[in-house]
Amino acid sequence: MKVEWKIAWRYLFSKKSHNAINIVSGVSAAGVMVATAALICVLSVMNGFSKVVEQMFSQFDAELRIEPAAGKYFRLDSPEMAAVQQMQEVSIFSPTIEETALVQYNDHQVPAQLKGVSDQFQALTRIDSIIYDGFYSVYDGAFERCVLGRGLAAQIGINPHFVGGMKVYAPKRRGQINMMRPDQSLNHASTFIAGTFAVDQVQYDDRLMIVSLPFARELFDYSEQEATAVELGLSEGTNVKKVKKQIRQVLGTEYLVLDRYEQQADFFRISKVEKMLTLLLLMFILLIATFNIIGSLSMLMIDKQEDSRTLGTLGATRGMLRRIFLYEGWLISTLGAGVGMIMGLSICLVQEHFGILKLGNGTDYVLSAYPVQVQASDVVLVAAIVLVIGYLSAYIPTRQIEKQS
Repeated sequence: MKVEWKIAWRYLFSKKSHNAINIVSGVSAAGVMVATAALICVLSVMNGFSKVVEQMFSQFDAELRIEPAAGKYFRLDSPEMAAVQQMQEVSIFSPTIEETALVQYNDHQVPAQLKGVSDQFQALTRIDSIIYDGFYSVYDGAFERCVLGRGLAAQIGINPHFVGGMKVYAPKRRGQINMMRPDQSLNHASTFIAGTFAVDQVQYDDRLMIVSLPFARELFDYSEQEATAVELGLSEGTNVKKVKKQIRQVLGTEYLVLDRYEQQADFFRISKVEKMLTLLLLMFILLIATFNIIGSLSMLMIDKQEDSRTLGTLGATRGMLRRIFLYEGWLISTLGAGVGMIMGLSICLVQEHFGILKLGNGTDYVLSAYPVQVQASDVVLVAAIVLVIGYLSAYIPTRQIEKQS
């Protein structure tokens, strides 16, 4: 095998009788190089965008969230919940109530997702870091206050500098609807806006309104021992996966225990699908680029017929001759892949530190430049894909040698 590698290496850089062979070989290596660099760069940019959105969600979502597996609410005074609350790894136990309500300010009426939170919500999340205007407060000791998503506040036509209050309406959970007086089938309450937040995600900014937990309980007819979810904060240095598994064992199948990825499962699922489709598209481009290797090897095999006869006279078998040209094709793809990976990683490194490629004019978006995050798994995957495709493209023309008598 050492002899085949040496001959293949010599053929790679030696001068051929026809200059077109050198040109085609160079084009083949350049095509693989560009496709490999593109794979590294595109996948890293997609990882960067996913990381940015994940950080946005982490400012608002709790580390773990407990929801009922069936139904809308559960009781907090159950033995299971008491066991979870007493776990050493759980530092914050924050019940929440989330329901849809109608918010009215002057002549504007907008449906909103109300989230009633406890006093520990501010410590549970990094809500202060995403306040867009005003300040965070859901109760000031005298008046009920609320914090709205920036988009929702714009729809209602209000901002934290307005002194007027908003009315919130929600259907009564108990009792019968009076068709003669349907307004009596609604609970209503008033609250004043304290601030607006911006997560830069539609599901939060355009729909969510944060109020105090007592306000939500009164509006939606929930008792003090009822909640639609419980959000948990864990002690520093705690293994989230391990604690999540323990809580699931304590609660059983009647509850769902969701980490931050599972709380935003739809988004991360779509991101994975987009990444997979992008990878398949770039693999197709890489496959087209490797077709040049087939032409290059075919021309080289014709050019080196005299050498093949000489090696055959010296005792070389057809299998040995086939491996020489097989290694030759693999060296072309490996050389292109190696240079392409270095080029792709270098571009990602420069973009990560200097942000040369801007988004728009650099000021119209949440980010000024394309985010980049290189993952070792992507680098290994790209290297494996390029080498496998390169090997297959070299294997196709060399099969003819085995068929020759």
